[in-house]
Amino acid sequence: MAVSPDSETPHQVLIVGAGLGGLTAARKLAARGIEVLLIDRNNYHQFQPLIYQVATAQLGMRDVARPLRAIFRKERAVTVKTGEVASIDPVARTVTTSDGVTYRGRILVIAAGAEVNFFNVPGAQDNSFPLYSVDDAARLRSRFLGALDAADRDRRYVERGALNVVIVGGGATGVETAGAVAESMREVVPTYLPDDLARAGRVYLVDMLPDVLMPFNEKSRAYAAEKLREYGVELRLGQSVTEVRKDGVVLQDGSFIPSRTVVWAGGLKARGVLSGTGLPQGKGGRIDVNPDLTVPGFEGVYVLGDSANIVDAKGTKLPQLGSVAQQSGAWAAQNIVADLGGGQRTPFVYRDKGIMAMIGRGAAIAELGSRHRHIAGPVAFLAWLAVHMVLLSGLWEKLHALWNWAWDYGTRRRPQIIVDRPDAYAIDWSDERTPHGGASP
Repeated sequence: MAVSPDSETPHQVLIVGAGLGGLTAARKLAARGIEVLLIDRNNYHQFQPLIYQVATAQLGMRDVARPLRAIFRKERAVTVKTGEVASIDPVARTVTTSDGVTYRGRILVIAAGAEVNFFNVPGAQDNSFPLYSVDDAARLRSRFLGALDAADRDRRYVERGALNVVIVGGGATGVETAGAVAESMREVVPTYLPDDLARAGRVYLVDMLPDVLMPFNEKSRAYAAEKLREYGVELRLGQSVTEVRKDGVVLQDGSFIPSRTVVWAGGLKARGVLSGTGLPQGKGGRIDVNPDLTVPGFEGVYVLGDSANIVDAKGTKLPQLGSVAQQSGAWAAQNIVADLGGGQRTPFVYRDKGIMAMIGRGAAIAELGSRHRHIAGPVAFLAWLAVHMVLLSGLWEKLHALWNWAWDYGTRRRPQIIVDRPDAYAIDWSDERTPHGGASP
């Protein structure tokens, strides 16, 4: 096992993961002059709340992904390394990459994010498209375009599900993706394909729960469901997916939906690298942490964001939201400053600013503040745009996203409609099996 030359002397802080939690912690620590080594599998930070818009060609990859070295080019206190973390030793406070290089820190911060949870559904991992990274988004966009082109080339493919898109999962990602795909079918596809072909497309949203957006209040859920149906999305609620095949999905009631574009938005779990650390794991494989975000029994180890089970002052586990990751990153940095300076750590206090979700053009829901005050429609839509504009990293990214939104809503055209994942674009239609014996949609 090799040891990185710059890690023979431990870094003050070693951060694993450059999501919102890790990035925020690194920025706050650098502002205090504390030396940080930040390591991530990618050389960029990606803004996950907008990844579904990359998949539907509303935004380009450059709008939601920013190079890490560009972010920290003026911060000499931050060193960026790119590598796949293969193992973490919380006792020694070291991480080892897949190529055998080991890094060490006086304080270790684990903000490794999450990975898709397929819940052992047969075929889901092989035959569906998750939506958690810009690479996922690029693959899904290419598949969607491949299906459209196949239907335009030979309309017999329509009967085999070429224009059917199935989204599994009724949370925020699933709802936003369903709304965006339905909007594309209604507003954008007709500018590129004949109207009758564009109208043949169908969008399905499947979830085992009885309603969409369960973390939201009843009023918000009802509005979202009404708008989705208005946009032409067929809701299959209270139905679990029992199998994802190459040619479609099988539902719990035995019905079969033919499709070559199945989006998996069914949930997340902690990254697999955490399972071998010996750290206490709770729900979803996430690490249980103390109120101050340290791990019980492991001195100098913090866990943040989607990697952690964080409990608020009332004992309620906080959801895996970007706002939780961002605030926990800032709070951990504050406690690390105390650690290094001989001060006292303080328990994390989460400021609940509310939750929101986009459904489509001029339609969104928002529950603002700790009391989750409900607003919906155009006002919530503008609030959603404003919040996400502020949260995007980098001035260029903000301005370019604003331009793309204005162009999209004004022209119904998508300049980002390109194929950059040919493996996802190509569909092997010869592998269709005998149709499922259950009811058709």
